[in-house]
Amino acid sequence: MRTDVYRFTFARVVDLVEAESTLQLAILATEGLLGEACVRMETSYHIDAPRCAILIDGGTTAGNAVVRIFTAFITREFGAGAFTVRRVARPTRRADMPVEAAA
Repeated sequence: MRTDVYRFTFARVVDLVEAESTLQLAILATEGLLGEACVRMETSYHIDAPRCAILIDGGTTAGNAVVRIFTAFITREFGAGAFTVRRVARPTRRADMPVEAAA
């Protein structure tokens, strides 16, 4: 069982739209490091609004970079106590975790 998906769960006071905007900024920063094509092919995420969570596939070089940059950005923006992050098992069926490719 691979555990390369990271679940960021946010406190209810955090605006999830703002958190997703910060994720987009992290994706842009990763493009600066690895190139747009690499990031488009290797990065995916899912917004789980009912659970105030964002799941990011960190199983690739680009995905791992996005996870690290995103963590740094949201720690600075919202504070370390405003979210938790943990690795979760990749769902056994692809349909269990719909992903939104990086734009």
